[in-house]
Amino acid sequence: MLQVLACGVVVFPGLFFVFRKVLPSIFKQWTDADVVLVSERLVSSIHAIMATTAGVIVVLACSGDVMTDRYWLATYFVIWYGVPYMAYDIYAMYLSHYYRFRVKGHKEYKEHSLTTVNSFVRREFLLVLHHIALLTILLPVTLFFRRDQGDYFIGCLFLTELSTPFVSLGKILIQLGLQDCWIHKANGGMVLLSFFLCRIALFPYMYWVYGRHYGIPVYGVPFHLTLSVNLGSLCILAPQVYWFVLLCRKGWRLYQRQCHSSPLPPPSPPSLTDNQPKGND
Repeated sequence: MLQVLACGVVVFPGLFFVFRKVLPSIFKQWTDADVVLVSERLVSSIHAIMATTAGVIVVLACSGDVMTDRYWLATYFVIWYGVPYMAYDIYAMYLSHYYRFRVKGHKEYKEHSLTTVNSFVRREFLLVLHHIALLTILLPVTLFFRRDQGDYFIGCLFLTELSTPFVSLGKILIQLGLQDCWIHKANGGMVLLSFFLCRIALFPYMYWVYGRHYGIPVYGVPFHLTLSVNLGSLCILAPQVYWFVLLCRKGWRLYQRQCHSSPLPPPSPPSLTDNQPKGND
């Protein structure tokens, strides 16, 4: 088991370390905060691609009988890579937070302390809670409480990561000074579309699939499931809706700003420390 767990334990911190060493040699003008945040985004994208690929494989393999069909990846991906990634990502988000405020000159950020950790938890409370909930809820459900059923739905949950590479690409394009190009605008549309489909609409879809399997209407599915399943789904869905609203508001503000602003010369690449912190993993 320890050898299996070491897969994700080594891969994600290892990639993060490599990116932190390589990026400064390529982009010499970047600050420590820029390097850490871009490194975090790149690792998040790699994990998201892995999770989405695993989700597609599991969903296709278990589409015959969505309750009883089994596929080994549904369980072992969580053990091999899901749990190690969530634990790593909390640490990576903290480092991003720390260097962002250190670069800005905050005196309390001259070194790591309980004050900096507490500030990170307060500012990123929803994200930290989201990660901890996945570690404490998704892992036990996946390993112990499913009674060898529902691999199909675990695969569907893996698909929620599809939007992450688009979110990360948007931040990287901004860092490269490409926020006014068509790629950034097209990527913004893909962020909203993929986030809505794979993090919000996915839950009604899973309820519909469950209802079709048992021959009950979708509105009757919540009454057919246990309270713990409904509450678990709600706890995962609620922050996704909140983050989607934030994304829509940000997109609308950017659209209004472009409509009312006059043409300006191409800006120099901004520092990521001037942008909003990570909004979603």
